[in-house]
Amino acid sequence: MCGVAGIIDYGGKSCGIPAVEEMLRSFSYRGPDESGIYHSAVASIGNVRLSIIDLATGQQPLTDVTGRYWIVFNGEIFNYIELREDLEAKGVRLKTQSDTEVLVNLFALYGEKCLSLLNGQFAVAIWDNREEKLFIARDRVGIRPLFYTISNGVLYFASEIKALFRNSEVRRELSPENLAQIYTFWTAITPATAFKDISELSPGHFMIFSRNGLIIKKFWDLTFNHRSSSLSLEDALNSFNELFANAVRIRLRADVEVAAYLSGGIDSSTTVAYIKDIEPGVLNTFSIGFEEKDFDESKYQEEAVRYLNTNHRAISCTSREIAETFPRVVWHSETPLTRTAPTPMMILSGLVRDNNIKVVITGEGSDEILAGYDIFREAIIRRFWASQPSSSLRPTLLKRIYPDIPHLRNASPNILKMFFGYKLEDTANPLYSHLLRWNNSNHIKKHFSDQIRESVNGYDPLSDLTGRLPESFMEWSPLARAQWLETTVFMSGYLLSSQGDRMAMANSVEGRYPFLDYRVIEYCSSLPDNLKLNGLNEKYLLKKLMTGRIPESIVRRPKQPYRAPISSVFLGKERPDYVDEMLSEKMTRLTGIFSHESISALLAKVEKTGTASEMDNMVIAAVISTHLVHHQFIENNNSEFRNGPLRNLKIVEENK
Repeated sequence: MCGVAGIIDYGGKSCGIPAVEEMLRSFSYRGPDESGIYHSAVASIGNVRLSIIDLATGQQPLTDVTGRYWIVFNGEIFNYIELREDLEAKGVRLKTQSDTEVLVNLFALYGEKCLSLLNGQFAVAIWDNREEKLFIARDRVGIRPLFYTISNGVLYFASEIKALFRNSEVRRELSPENLAQIYTFWTAITPATAFKDISELSPGHFMIFSRNGLIIKKFWDLTFNHRSSSLSLEDALNSFNELFANAVRIRLRADVEVAAYLSGGIDSSTTVAYIKDIEPGVLNTFSIGFEEKDFDESKYQEEAVRYLNTNHRAISCTSREIAETFPRVVWHSETPLTRTAPTPMMILSGLVRDNNIKVVITGEGSDEILAGYDIFREAIIRRFWASQPSSSLRPTLLKRIYPDIPHLRNASPNILKMFFGYKLEDTANPLYSHLLRWNNSNHIKKHFSDQIRESVNGYDPLSDLTGRLPESFMEWSPLARAQWLETTVFMSGYLLSSQGDRMAMANSVEGRYPFLDYRVIEYCSSLPDNLKLNGLNEKYLLKKLMTGRIPESIVRRPKQPYRAPISSVFLGKERPDYVDEMLSEKMTRLTGIFSHESISALLAKVEKTGTASEMDNMVIAAVISTHLVHHQFIENNNSEFRNGPLRNLKIVEENK
């Protein structure tokens, strides 16, 4: 795993080696082992490397056999061994054992069409020194990040936004419209980011930058084409088992130790069970628990460890630790957050790194592709309820899917109606499955300052998203539509970023996700709905597959959403000093995003009642994180976290 950065300036003024060195230093934690820069008269592209495959000769930048194409690469191509064999059969003689050299030579042979051959997670930049143009691509579901901006005709790109800001020509300013997206969807919708003029290359897309300008194209998209409902459960189980076993097997390819997360849920237990089947022996696993028992899953983690016989290490985090770590989390996320959930993931990856491990396999993606989230079941119940909206019995079904949330578990029908009844009968709305969640997030915007309200000027993120839906969207089943929204909006923009790549790479750890193998995704998107969500039984296929292979209590346990505390973190007596600073009138007025009066009233209410609703918690997290973003990136230009060392720097200068 690595980080990449570069500058393309056809005027030749901005693309010096020192500028790219500075960009690479800003995220040197992504690649603490080696670094390299390719430089020509109009282009400088660089890389920091976390050495995982071909430790000895895989240093970047690398060229193809002709010397025409130069590559810097963040990620892994898991099927590189098979692709290497194909190249060698065509007479290509490679000098290293790295997947990076395989990739650049594939591009030399096939151009952009090589992307369809890749099974991996990647953000790659390839410079063509003959035609003087840059090719950049990002993996199908956006596991690895890639950001860019164009200023005065100069292209700047990098794995993280903070690297772009190391160039004085790149302006640093938050975008009110994009903040409105974040306070609705929990993330900006690519290519948008929290910042004006800073774009993220969308998942499954590539771009070409040349003297003629910028071209962006899509090479993959998530779609749902259901197989016949006559597909038998046995056939589906056999096919999924074969695909998933191979997805795990190729993700074990590394020249360093590969460990795994074991959270106590069915997803991570499944990945660990497959790893143990493929490579029997000692497997190091890691998990995190919480001091607050409402969030803790330790008993299930311990049961999984005993059953699967792993060498396990666990850590429990307190509210104080979450609060103290949160500024660093925001720094790495580079976006306002409406949750503290990324913070324990950073603490967990720190535990992994403290044990000298660089790679972990995790269970992310299962909930999206196999319909495991409560939001999918919630949508089914709401549709059922909507056919008899006056019913007092139908909304009580919602208690079945939220047994872990006390105020819902014990709620009366009237409370359930009030909480879940938002736009209940708007079932024809293409966004129906997510309307309730996004309406709850929308409460953050009620605390906007007058200045931001005027700047946003009635912009509606939901209308914007509706206009971007695929042409065939309404031809899909309601479940498929909900899965597309969850995968395309939430998973790539939030889960794989703020809880995934950013938190792992902050501690120089690479996460690998077998459930997000594109073959597994495409197979699951073709399955009949009832093999994923059978009535209200989520992940039906996976539960059938894993019965007898992991503890029965884990197979049968209700879905427990991964959450972390918020109000107790930021409003407790032991909160760090920065919290009061971020909530102060001075910071609120300096940042100008929120109304000081409105936020003060909310905090007074929470203090008086001693409780905070889900919506109150989101507002508190959003305000603190937004003010931290402003403080770290706008006010102080990367603050106290900036710039680490470059190890073993290799510079290649083009003689032209």
